[in-house]
Amino acid sequence: MKLKQLEGLLGSLQQFETPKIELEQYPTGPHIASRLLYTAENSFGDVSDKVVADFGCGCGTLGLAAGLLGAEHVIGFDIDAESIEIASLNADELELDMDFIQCDIRNLRLSDRAIDTVVMNPPFGTRKKGADMDFLSMALKVASGAVYSLHKTTTRDHIKRTALREYNASSAEVLSELRFDVPQLYKFHKKKEVDVAVDLWRFVPNNNRPKHL
Repeated sequence: MKLKQLEGLLGSLQQFETPKIELEQYPTGPHIASRLLYTAENSFGDVSDKVVADFGCGCGTLGLAAGLLGAEHVIGFDIDAESIEIASLNADELELDMDFIQCDIRNLRLSDRAIDTVVMNPPFGTRKKGADMDFLSMALKVASGAVYSLHKTTTRDHIKRTALREYNASSAEVLSELRFDVPQLYKFHKKKEVDVAVDLWRFVPNNNRPKHL
């Protein structure tokens, strides 16, 4: 599937009608979502025939993009039942099988690393400090292959240092810098739309290092 085709399909998905500010619910736009998954598949082979988890899946954009690119199995995790309901409708619309689990990511218990790749657009941590790092910490415990995540460019040094020193990542690489369009969703937003600079990261968990004989 070509990038433009993927972006077009994702652009037709239903998004939040009444987003919850306490969960920092912002839709992942088709431009960013398509590039994240397209890069994961075409540069690294981390999607096709893999088990992919979408952390904080919201309306399912990233996970469904993984399904469109040939993931073997996709699981969306979100704390919000309404988001999962929308994501399920989106999956039906695209005729994709995607499982959903309602849970708090911080309390996730997945011990056997059955998930190959985690994709996520975590909360930026502006409402609840450290929320983005809670997601990253869990993703690196769960994934056996790679973690793809979006984080504010202003946090780049902190993200890299923490991932390598505290979260046992064997590598942490910024693949590209993108513009995240934050639409005027909440009353406190003064502008119609704001562009936020975000980094597209690829992290490799430490268990993926080759063993020395």
